Amino acid sequence: MAYRRRLSTLILGRFARNLKARVSAGSVAVSRLWPGRTDRLIIAPHDLRTADATRAAEIYAGRFVFAGKIVTCHGRSIFDYAPPSEDWEVALLGFGWLRHLRAADTAITRANARSLVDDWISNMSHNRPVGRRPDVLARRVISLLSQAPLVLSDTDGRFYRRYLRGLTREIRSLRYITPDIADGVPRLQVLIALCYASLCLANQARHIRATSRKLSDELARQILADGGHISRNPGALIELMIDLLPLRQTFAARNIAPPPALLNAIDRMMPMLRFFRHGDGSFALFNGMSSAPSDLLATLLAYDDTHGNPMASMPHTGYQRLDAGTMTVIVDTGPPPPPSVSDEAHAGCLSFEMSVAGCRVVVNCGIPATGRENWRSFARGTAAHSTVTYRETSSCQFVERTSMKRFLNGAPIVSGPARVEHYREVGAEGVMLNMSHDGYQSRFGVTHRRVLMVAADGSRLDGEHTVAPAPGARLKGSDTGYAVRFHLHPAVKASRLTDARGVMLVLPNREVWTFEALDDKVELEDSVFLAGNDGPRRTVQIVIRQDARHTASVRWSFVRSPSSPAATVARRSARNQAELPL
Repeated sequence: MAYRRRLSTLILGRFARNLKARVSAGSVAVSRLWPGRTDRLIIAPHDLRTADATRAAEIYAGRFVFAGKIVTCHGRSIFDYAPPSEDWEVALLGFGWLRHLRAADTAITRANARSLVDDWISNMSHNRPVGRRPDVLARRVISLLSQAPLVLSDTDGRFYRRYLRGLTREIRSLRYITPDIADGVPRLQVLIALCYASLCLANQARHIRATSRKLSDELARQILADGGHISRNPGALIELMIDLLPLRQTFAARNIAPPPALLNAIDRMMPMLRFFRHGDGSFALFNGMSSAPSDLLATLLAYDDTHGNPMASMPHTGYQRLDAGTMTVIVDTGPPPPPSVSDEAHAGCLSFEMSVAGCRVVVNCGIPATGRENWRSFARGTAAHSTVTYRETSSCQFVERTSMKRFLNGAPIVSGPARVEHYREVGAEGVMLNMSHDGYQSRFGVTHRRVLMVAADGSRLDGEHTVAPAPGARLKGSDTGYAVRFHLHPAVKASRLTDARGVMLVLPNREVWTFEALDDKVELEDSVFLAGNDGPRRTVQIVIRQDARHTASVRWSFVRSPSSPAATVARRSARNQAELPL
């Protein structure tokens, strides 16, 4: 019933968006013929994204490198070339690369920027479907506004007017396609772009109040009380903060008080940036999070006035953090997000990541920053997360039919854990987190319970998994196998010990840790780390397989070893010999 109810809600919502889009289609066509009046640019917002002046030389030479793909134009317009990938086209048509030309700040790069922008706004045949996507259009509007000083420097009045007409046409199109915007981050990005437009251009002041109100309402709905995003994707915070912080500055530059909802949202989101960070500065990989540039995170955190320690619990977004000594453990303790914003969500309930002394040890596989379609199905499954997989299935169910995914423009979650419980207890020996979820209960009759215990000095992490029927229920089916998975970061060197009950781990800082499961056999299997800056990387995972009908619980531990790798192996061998029966 829950599956059908969620699917019906998604279908009805898509029908409503399609209807609104058709009604507004005529208005979009009129907006292109009558773009409106604006005679000058008042202010250009600041772009916080990192710029690389060396990229300007590549663009001037006709080499456009985006999303791992290269297109070289030989005297032709770059907009006439068939894109090698959708990610490449999104980057090109978002015009964010203008910041690299501005970083070079030479007469040649300014002329190059004008030529490329003029090519775009003067030829409507360039306007391909990807370029009309609301999120791409919003990014292009923000880029053209923020990089206007580069494009309009040393130009004549004729080009200035043509630039403003083209920009105004884009803004009016963005206003009219609002009903067809997907929920979540794209909707906020469009409203942010419209707020920028109303603040930065003359004769747009009448839109400031209306767009500010819409943005405030959407921020109040999408940014939860603890500062997390409704999609539960940590990456959404970065995408939004990189635009919201300059927007706050733009309001101040116009001597207009920023909406209270904007200020409150930024104040709530900033602690969440610290919450998801590991010791090496990377973000935990949950619900669609990929690699995050360290320089971008450093830029955002420079705006944090509190500089406090990360909070321990984010109950509204559904995450817990355990810190002890040099150890950090971040755990997903929340149900799936609402279906309308679950296109990127993963089936990783009760999964965790662990880092020690700035080295990531246990991770989730994550998802690549580009080329996601090749990995999306695997990356969203429970098996790509450091948690329990029952009968090699995921704790969530996704829309699978190709026709339905095409209609919904994605594969949202239609069923998953409905009841996720967690209890945190702090004692003299450390912090214990007791959790459970019912994602497998309706299909297989089992509940997954997990207990994590972090020692007070951060020297060990103990855990226990229980896969058993709920009270009054029974196991369904003859296959009752489950697997406990721990995906390791590629920088960790893992070696299974001779007793097959443990794994020795050597971290990049040469610390030695031992994974132990004395009651169960441990396997090292292939895995893949998808969120690397250089693309997917091969790694390994620790796997413990059991049968819920015979062994309902599995206990394990990660323990820091005070000795070298060789001494650790010798110590365990001696202990195993001592335990042999006479």
